[in-house]
Amino acid sequence: MSKITAAITAVGAYVPEYVLTNKILESMVDTNDEWITTRTGIKERRILKEAGKGTSYLAIKAAQNLIEKKGIDPKDIELVIVATATPDMKAASTSAFTASEIGATNAFSFDLEAACSSFLYGMSVAARYIESGKYKKVLLIGADKNSSMINYEDRATCIIFGDGAGAVLFEPNEDELGLQDEYLRSDGAGREFLQATYGGSSYPITKEALEDGKHYVFQDGKTVFKNAVSNMADVVEKILKRNNLNKDEVAWLAAHQANKRIIDATANRIDLESDKVMMNIHKYGNTTSATLPLLLHDYESKLKKGDNIIFAAFGGGFTWGSIYLKWAYNS
Repeated sequence: MSKITAAITAVGAYVPEYVLTNKILESMVDTNDEWITTRTGIKERRILKEAGKGTSYLAIKAAQNLIEKKGIDPKDIELVIVATATPDMKAASTSAFTASEIGATNAFSFDLEAACSSFLYGMSVAARYIESGKYKKVLLIGADKNSSMINYEDRATCIIFGDGAGAVLFEPNEDELGLQDEYLRSDGAGREFLQATYGGSSYPITKEALEDGKHYVFQDGKTVFKNAVSNMADVVEKILKRNNLNKDEVAWLAAHQANKRIIDATANRIDLESDKVMMNIHKYGNTTSATLPLLLHDYESKLKKGDNIIFAAFGGGFTWGSIYLKWAYNS
C-alpha cells in the first residue's frame, strides 16, 4: 500500500477592497513612499473598513472562493483550521463560526495561533490529520485583520501591516506529492520584541491601558529584523540539505511577506534566482497568517504538478520554520 501524503488540492483568497497606499500614509504619519518602499518593499496594503466585521469575515470569503473554484460540497469538509493572530473574540472560536457560515456542518474546527508562523504551523497540523488516514478533506485558512491592533499614529508599525485571508484544501495523495518535510522552531525569549501586550490574560484591558494605546502592536524593529533574517535563512538552508535538494531543483520559494529585505536575504542564502521567489508584499504588506496562502493564490497559475516549493516564515514569540512541499496539480 502506498504511503499517504497530504497534498494541497485547491486554493482560495480574499482581500478587502480598501487600498491604503503609501501616499495616503504620508498624510497620516511622518513618512514617505520612498522611505517605506526602500526599507520594506511595500507600496500598498488592504484594510477591512466595515464596522463589526473581523477576521472571520475574511476567512469566510477566502473559504467560499476556494469552495466555488474547487466545486466541492462544504459538507464533505471534515476539519476547518483557522490560523490567525487576530481572532474575532476572546474564548469564542473564530474557526467554529467560520465553519458554520461556509456550510461545513460536518466538520470540527479550531483556531491556531503562532503569530506570523501560524499558517506554516497549520500546514504541519493539517498534514498530520490527513496522513493519519482518518480524514480526507482538511480546510486550512490563514486570516488576519491586523488593522484591528495597529496604531495609525505609529509609523513604525502602521506602514507594515494589512488585512487579508487565504485558504488551502489538504487531501490524501498516494503519488508522493504534497508535504515532504518540515523544520519548525520557537524561542520564547523573543516574546518581548513583538507583541500586542494588553488584552491577554496577563494584562487585561483597562481604561488606562486603552488611553495609553497599550493594546496596539509593539515591535522592536531592529531585533525582529535581525532574528528574522538569520532564522528564516537558516531553516531554509537546513531543509534543503536534509532533503538533498540543490537550488536548481527548487521551483519556488514561498517566504512570509514581512519585509522584502528579509525575503531577499533568505533567497540569497541558498543562491536562488529572483524569478523563483514568490513576491506580493508590494500589494498587501504583511498580512501575518495570510501571507503564504495569498502567495499560492497569486502564483497558482504558474505552479506545475511536481514543483518543489520551499515555505518559510518567522513571527512573534519567536516562532519560525520551513516546509518542503511538492505541488500536486496543474491549474
